[in-house]
Amino acid sequence: MSSPVPPPWSAARASRLPPVLAVVAVVALLALPVAADGGGGGGGAHPADAVSALVVLYCVLRLVRDRRRPLSRAAAVVLGLPVLGLAVAATGAVSPGAGITGLGRYLQVFVLVPAAVLLLIRDRGDVRLLARSMVGLGLWQGAVGVHQYATGTGASYQGEQIRAVGTFGPQDVMGMATVVSLGLVCAVGLALGHAPARRRALAAGCALALLLPLALSFSRGAWIATAVTCAAQLLLSGVRRALAVGAAAVAAGVVLVGGFGLGTAMLQERVGSITQVADAPDQSVTDRYTMWEAAVGMWRERPLTGVGLKGFPEHRDGHASLALSSGSETDGAGAGYHRQPLLSPHNMYLLVLAEQGLIGLLALAGSWLALLVLGLRRLRAVGRTRRTGTDCGLVACGLLVWQLTDFAYADIGGPSTVLTAVCFGLAAWWALGPGAGAGTEAEPVAGAGTEAEPVAGTGTAAEPVAGTRTQAKPVAGTRTQAKPMAGTEAGPGVGAGTGAEPGTEEVPVR
Repeated sequence: MSSPVPPPWSAARASRLPPVLAVVAVVALLALPVAADGGGGGGGAHPADAVSALVVLYCVLRLVRDRRRPLSRAAAVVLGLPVLGLAVAATGAVSPGAGITGLGRYLQVFVLVPAAVLLLIRDRGDVRLLARSMVGLGLWQGAVGVHQYATGTGASYQGEQIRAVGTFGPQDVMGMATVVSLGLVCAVGLALGHAPARRRALAAGCALALLLPLALSFSRGAWIATAVTCAAQLLLSGVRRALAVGAAAVAAGVVLVGGFGLGTAMLQERVGSITQVADAPDQSVTDRYTMWEAAVGMWRERPLTGVGLKGFPEHRDGHASLALSSGSETDGAGAGYHRQPLLSPHNMYLLVLAEQGLIGLLALAGSWLALLVLGLRRLRAVGRTRRTGTDCGLVACGLLVWQLTDFAYADIGGPSTVLTAVCFGLAAWWALGPGAGAGTEAEPVAGAGTEAEPVAGTGTAAEPVAGTRTQAKPVAGTRTQAKPMAGTEAGPGVGAGTGAEPGTEEVPVR
């Protein structure tokens, strides 16, 4: 008599779903349009931020239910290190409300959500699922951005509404650039791994498709961070591969730009402006360097503790020169004209230095550096054994390198900031997770004639030996499984009476 089939959405089936789907939901929510009057640079809450808080709560409930240790000692130290500087800076904030708001935001991005992501990822399959969701988000936002450029419905740039901003609106012009860049980094990492050729080709195609919307974002910081990260991923995957891909990229660029003349004059001018720091820089560059000087001035005033969380806007005018403009102008992409005040130095390191002082910067940067060193060390170890987890390491380390590079040109703010927390969580799992570097996905050796079968309820599993043509088959009730002898054909072992241990039998593989 057959057992009844459970309904499609039964509680049993729901419990078997990977917990990382909760993090995937946060990524998916960033595809929703941002309200024109908030969300972006205005600092309003986005649905993804609310769901990230629910993800943390969900992770806590799972820990309580399973009664397991939340984090290892190393993970607790590395992820908890920023709390020291944040607590000190919160006490020196201009107001209790500002201190609480700033503390909550920093804890969300750099402590709580990364810890939840680390705990909800079970294995490398979950990492690939999360990476693919970020690639999908980048493709969606990139498609919207290319349509905005082609139809003249994007954000205003030099008097024309052509800047690709996706669904983030003109007040968060960095949102689409961030999402597309992170999706491109994930695609490159997946393409450079040891997956089947079809999957690697698909990932490489997604990476190439994301180059166009990234260019149309006109975001110089995202360009620099993406170029540095992709170069690092190539080098980590092999010097020969890096040289080959680099030569192909240069040749393609020469043909496309020089031969076919691709690339608008505005795009070429934007690329050229990267090097124009002292020689006639544009107003955005002038504003950025002026705010950097103001941040350094705040740090010199209070070198150890800084001016307090959320204190940069309050102390900006007292340290900025007259070269600073009153704000940036935004228009287009479905929103009206708006003058947006400059409330941060657009440099994460200088923002932390100004508001949290040396204590906060050393705590945060120390945590990030520990993740980077541990992640690169594990990636090197996995690369030596040619395991299939190389793609996960390239994705995790690539996302961390992108964030640390981009922090030289940007800081946290806007809906896309929740992706920063997810990136740090992925990096934390790879660097500190117990199963990240485990050899559970050994790459198959060409020509091997065996395959180990899992034994239900047993303590050990058969380990195939290269060159064998036998397979140990378990007998019900046993807790051991015979290991085949190299060079045998299901016969007795040399010097043995039967060739198998008690309770097992050897069957030739046909």
